[in-house]
Amino acid sequence: MIVLSDKEIRSLLQMSEAVEIVEKAMIAVSDGAANLPLRSAVDVGGPNKMGVMPGALMPGNGRIDACFGVKLVSLFPGNPDAGYSSHQGAIVLFEPEHGSAVGMMNAGLLTAIRTAAASAVATRVLARPDCATLAMVGAGEQAEQHLEAMLCVRPSIRELRVAGRRREKADAFASHAAERYPELTVRVFDDVRSAVAGADLICTVTSADEPVLMGEWVAPGTHLNVVGASIPTKREIDEETVARSRLYVDYRPSTFAQAGEVIGAIESGRIGREHVLAEIGEVLAGKAAGRMAADDITLYRSLGIAAQDLACASHCVREAKARGRGVEASLE
Repeated sequence: MIVLSDKEIRSLLQMSEAVEIVEKAMIAVSDGAANLPLRSAVDVGGPNKMGVMPGALMPGNGRIDACFGVKLVSLFPGNPDAGYSSHQGAIVLFEPEHGSAVGMMNAGLLTAIRTAAASAVATRVLARPDCATLAMVGAGEQAEQHLEAMLCVRPSIRELRVAGRRREKADAFASHAAERYPELTVRVFDDVRSAVAGADLICTVTSADEPVLMGEWVAPGTHLNVVGASIPTKREIDEETVARSRLYVDYRPSTFAQAGEVIGAIESGRIGREHVLAEIGEVLAGKAAGRMAADDITLYRSLGIAAQDLACASHCVREAKARGRGVEASLE
């Protein structure tokens, strides 16, 4: 069994590779070639939780390596204030022939990369091709990864607008973005409404409990990636945003059980379940329509699923073996 650190994951999984890996995984999921029990969450004190995400990519799916495994991830919302990622954890990967554990790796960076890659996959098929202005709501690790991912699939972006809960953190993210991507005009805003006004593309990557983005602020033609909330009690956007949008998701069962914005809009009668037009894998496979008109508001509600982790973890183990990287460990 190979053990991989975040440092090794960084060299083994480039964002451009992750986008292609996640796209294949999402098509496989919507083809029924994955077994994905719902994420379970365990309270571990205060606002902190541990999530358990098992899953399997089935043999014979024809798109991506068969494997199975589990991600154990802790969610500590206060971590960024102490200089740590809010998501910590580990992934254990098994091969399907004999059920042997073949890899264990830190889950923090891999989770951030695959989440941003999933947003990029959705952006590639739902956003307008001429997107020029990106509004990033949130300024943490996910913002860093999402900026790279959005530029991978929409190199037409020329302006980055940043709004964060803490001005100093937003300034730091903006400064780093301007240094890394000198072709971008980077601006920091004190409020979300100003940041998203007229934006072509919006990513919400916050830990907010209550909506930070309102539907009346979103211009026609915008594509939104809503990423931050992963449990039913949290929501980043209001019901108006959900109702105004052509809504796409990663996996219907988890959406209807865990996406607070969608659940709330259904329970209030604002939308029906049919408002979820498709899983993104169905759009990618040509089985469902995406954007229909230039002024559509399209929304990808991402919860994250184990298939994305497994596919990316399998790639990392395969690349590590090919390059002679990682630490070998025995379970005996």
